[in-house]
Amino acid sequence: MATIITDLKEKFRQGNIYVQLIFINVAVFLLIGVTGILLQLFNQGIGTFLLRWVELPASPERFLMQPWSILTYMFLHAGPWHLLFNMLWLYWFGALFLQFFSAKHLRGVYILGGICGGALYMLAFNLFPYFRPLIPYAFMLGASASVLAIVTAAAYREPNYPIRLLLFGVIRLKYLALIVVGLDLLLVTSDNAGGHIAHLGGALAGLWFAYALKKGSDITSWINKAIDTVSGWFSPSKRRKPKMKVHYNPNRQQDYDYNARKKADSEEIDRILDKLKKSGYESLSTEEKKKLFNASKH
Repeated sequence: MATIITDLKEKFRQGNIYVQLIFINVAVFLLIGVTGILLQLFNQGIGTFLLRWVELPASPERFLMQPWSILTYMFLHAGPWHLLFNMLWLYWFGALFLQFFSAKHLRGVYILGGICGGALYMLAFNLFPYFRPLIPYAFMLGASASVLAIVTAAAYREPNYPIRLLLFGVIRLKYLALIVVGLDLLLVTSDNAGGHIAHLGGALAGLWFAYALKKGSDITSWINKAIDTVSGWFSPSKRRKPKMKVHYNPNRQQDYDYNARKKADSEEIDRILDKLKKSGYESLSTEEKKKLFNASKH
């Protein structure tokens, strides 16, 4: 078990940003699923109640009680098929997105798309009378708005990029994005109205990002700065290297003087050796004999 967890951590660390987002979504799904099963086994029917605190409510009053849900809802899924389809889209279009933008852009667009999708969902439910009877009971979850933001950003950047679809052949990316957005517009009054409205908000966020970046402004920079700051709180603190202390020794000779003295000593020994060869040991003075003896010990 420990080996499996270690392998998963390593794959998460080495994976692209869209792979890491997929890991997070799957991990959250499994955690909530296992928690719900355990609560049910102990006859604790509070799993749905707890889930409500991380889903995004349509009610502004309820949202003020759980403002974090504007972020948490985009990592939740209603079931395995909901998770599977969203993660497949994230995998395909995440890889495509990274051909045109950076990993930090993808991370920022994912969060921005989720925020804009959630904001439009809440706005529409409280603005249009059609949805008002549903407000007290309406909650939303899913990564669809975030994923669609990634799709539309890529479509704006490379509208004619060819996409090969099973059974449909090759279609340009801009047409695929238009079809998806068009279907969401047609389904805003369906049973999953909140989800389709959020999709539209995510699509607008992706277009907003790509347009602004083309003009030289990165509207996801504040998101990435916030994520990096929070991540820094939980990362192991780097130990500060001790400052090097320099002690000054006034008795220590300067390099120049030291080298000059060594050179003079060497020349003196060479002179004494020459004298020894020519005239013998007895010709050396007492001082010269002493210097020769000291030099022989080094």
